[in-house]
Amino acid sequence: MRIVRTAGLAAVLAAALVAAAVTPVAAAEPPAPAAATTAAQLSDSWTGPLSTRGRYVVDAGGNRFKLKAGNWAGAQGTWEGSGDPNDPANNQARQVSHNIPLGLDRVPLAQLTADFRALGLNSVRLPFANAMIHDTAPVPDSAVAANPQLKGRTPLQVYDAVVAALTADGFAVILNNHTTSYRFCCGLDGNERWNSGQSAQAWIDDWVFLVDRYKENKRVVGADLRNEVRRDTWDDPNWGWGDGHDEYAAFEEAGNRILEADPDMLVVMEGINWYGIPSALFSHGRPMLTPVRNLSNTLIRSGKLVYAAHFYAYTGPANTGAGSGLGSTNDPRYQDFTPEQLAQVVDDEALFVTQSGQHFTAPVWISEFGAAGRGSDNAKEKAWFDTFTDILVKNDTDFAQWPVVGWAGADGTPNDSWALLSYDAAGRRSGLLDGGDWRAADWAKLTGAAGRTGAVAQPERWNMVDLDFGDQNLSLTMRARPDWAYGHRKGNCPDTQRLVALARSSNRGLCTDAGGPAKAAGEWTAVTDERYVTHGDWASGYNKLQCPDGTFVVGYGVSGNAMATLLCAPSARPLPLTGRNVWFDHGDNRPATGGSVASDWAPGHYKGQCADSEYLAGVAFTWKWSHGGAPDALLCRPLA
Repeated sequence: MRIVRTAGLAAVLAAALVAAAVTPVAAAEPPAPAAATTAAQLSDSWTGPLSTRGRYVVDAGGNRFKLKAGNWAGAQGTWEGSGDPNDPANNQARQVSHNIPLGLDRVPLAQLTADFRALGLNSVRLPFANAMIHDTAPVPDSAVAANPQLKGRTPLQVYDAVVAALTADGFAVILNNHTTSYRFCCGLDGNERWNSGQSAQAWIDDWVFLVDRYKENKRVVGADLRNEVRRDTWDDPNWGWGDGHDEYAAFEEAGNRILEADPDMLVVMEGINWYGIPSALFSHGRPMLTPVRNLSNTLIRSGKLVYAAHFYAYTGPANTGAGSGLGSTNDPRYQDFTPEQLAQVVDDEALFVTQSGQHFTAPVWISEFGAAGRGSDNAKEKAWFDTFTDILVKNDTDFAQWPVVGWAGADGTPNDSWALLSYDAAGRRSGLLDGGDWRAADWAKLTGAAGRTGAVAQPERWNMVDLDFGDQNLSLTMRARPDWAYGHRKGNCPDTQRLVALARSSNRGLCTDAGGPAKAAGEWTAVTDERYVTHGDWASGYNKLQCPDGTFVVGYGVSGNAMATLLCAPSARPLPLTGRNVWFDHGDNRPATGGSVASDWAPGHYKGQCADSEYLAGVAFTWKWSHGGAPDALLCRPLA
């Protein structure tokens, strides 16, 4: 999204304090001829639903599906917060969306989707406001003049029709919760967080409602949970603090609720777009996905998480994008970096997540980026756009340009020069497909780039369990059962994984599916004492929790920092009963190679980890020597 500035100190301060905003985006020229597919060709090229394998999104056949997307804005609202919402002067780029996707007053749906295909797009990020879900007033007839079949419908019903048209033509649709109200955009506008202007529960309920609404349509592939989470007047969002502003916890809860409603959906999570007051006197910045290095999300269904980030030339890692006045700082903008520096910054803030074999490994979708096109003479932005699209090509990165559709005057001049496709009141197009737009070459480079195609092998996964502030129940099996460790904080792995590592005094753990084994039918066992310690005392003088023979650890409970219980699941194959101790009471003891050893999932705490070829059978701890009952050693046994 673009930062919108109006006269007056209050408006400037609003943008300054929050400064999450990112500018509407556009890209470049006609893609390679092969990209101009027919609806039948696009439909036949992939099968829903989508999931993930390592750093790649794949279709139902396990074949790579690269998100080549655009943002079709409008249903998030275009009103800038003052004056008559129906007056173009009070709307973003003088475009009155009437809270439905832009362009339906000018162009038939079939022509819009055909133009999207001609751009080389295969997917659409479709923003919406929570207000849209509850809006029962029909849109004005003028708002759908080119699509009279939509007259008399509410904004949600128009959104339904757009989703149906896109998916019928073969596009993948990612639903994007952009705003709470219809107000656009970006400063202190009441849309800063998922729980701005509404409760977190209402936000989750709206998501479940939409997911249920479209769950039979397997080309509605994803839920992009919230756009550009940022500071409001008084509070910053955070990642993992356990309070009402904790994006990590809120996104994980929403994602798991969505997957309970529809197990086929991708769950898309952006990081923190802005924290702090933008002044040299205060800490401030745009961390995006950097917190994921040490605290990543785990969903109840592996292979459904996609991370997302936004980049625009005029913003920066610590620059709001404000041009002057309050909120303007001397921090570098992305356009100020050399190509080498920009590549490093983009990796640090986002693309590192695609590193294989780590607790955070997932696809990264640059779900907004772009630049002003036709008529722009901004040399620094042009150079940035060329360099940034080079980075996307080099890293084979999924992307979504902002925005695809805008209005134009009768002379073809776009209202919003960031739009790839602009239409005048008579439906005449003047866009990237029509010549005269400097972005054309870079767009062709991006959409026509060679990349990974075909089948993607299923990789082994590693995922975190985090009990810093409460339970983390990641097992569908256990979510359907009563509390298995009442009075204790507890966590468990997704049903396809087992626990393989613990940290001392941080209550974090690591799960994996490396080497199996599958779980057998039968009861899971909660262990609270030493009754299952068999085949000798493997940690003399220590308290021990050990799983029954033939089972392995899938969860644990703690009281404070002290071990309280283990959760053990039966194995579908025989398990060896010999093993080794992994002590980590005086330092890290993790394998030199293997899963997630190149990343720190419990910074500042000692960690113990079984090898990928082992299962965790028990945990030793003591109250002696001021150890406080924190885990001291793991009993690791071979899988075969």
